[in-house]
Amino acid sequence: MQYYLQGLTLGLAYVAPIGLQNLFVIHAAATNGRRKALLTALIVTFFDVSLALACFFGAGAVLARWEWLQKVVLLAGGILVIVIGVGLLRAKAAELSATGESLPLGKTITSACVVTWCNPQALLDGTMMLGAFRVTLPGSGATPFILGVASASCLWFSGLTLLISLFSDRIGSKFLRGINIVSGTVISLYGVKLLWNFFQMLL
Repeated sequence: MQYYLQGLTLGLAYVAPIGLQNLFVIHAAATNGRRKALLTALIVTFFDVSLALACFFGAGAVLARWEWLQKVVLLAGGILVIVIGVGLLRAKAAELSATGESLPLGKTITSACVVTWCNPQALLDGTMMLGAFRVTLPGSGATPFILGVASASCLWFSGLTLLISLFSDRIGSKFLRGINIVSGTVISLYGVKLLWNFFQMLL
């Protein structure tokens, strides 16, 4: 239980700061029905847990070793993230409502994958953090620790979705448009940052 709680605490601290995943979940919860919002949260949780597992078992070390792979992920990730951000910015206020049409399942899965995995820095940082903790854990402590980290993702994204969904009926199209502008701007700037990092690696 000690190692599970340690993983749970660390996982919450790692996932709580506002980033691409949280913006994606908040946007889904504010602009979709509760069922679709919870499905989106589940999809994001899946990719977040898969990223945590990859970092825990050292996938980030692969990126650290192969510079060409870093470049591929930065270029593809930067372009895809910008596309997502621009799409949010272009959405019109009149088209937004809590009960409006939602993203197709395939696009939701693709977008959730992009905002989670197309971030080499997250892979490297995650590997540094989770890898460092893994070194300090006894063999019997590794499994409960990573289960705690996974539980943190489930609790955070589902809780965030339910919280936003509770107030979704009171959210008007102008407020949703504001969420889109903030989310789209941050996400687009993040994509630009990824592309900037890509071009820096070429120099």
